[in-house]
Amino acid sequence: MNPTVNSIWQWMRRFISPWTILCLGVVAFIVFTGDNSVFQSIEHERTIDSLTRELEANRDTMLYYRDLNRRLASDPALMEQVVREQYGMKRASEDVYVFTEE
Repeated sequence: MNPTVNSIWQWMRRFISPWTILCLGVVAFIVFTGDNSVFQSIEHERTIDSLTRELEANRDTMLYYRDLNRRLASDPALMEQVVREQYGMKRASEDVYVFTEE
């Protein structure tokens, strides 16, 4: 056997017990595998962060439409503007041209 490997083996037998190695192996197995592993926790945190950002974007959109709905109920001029812009409706004496980007 190589003298360097032999000296390392003797040092390990003297200072590290097999129970210590076994316990470290079990802890490493628990930490890096299974449902509660480090990698799964990181992936769950990324999912939570992306869903939180999506929730904030949806909340902003919801507040915009809630405010628009409240204003539409009380302002007929705004109602006409929204109908004419979004749905392309026109008066009888008008021509409407719709431009779309390709």
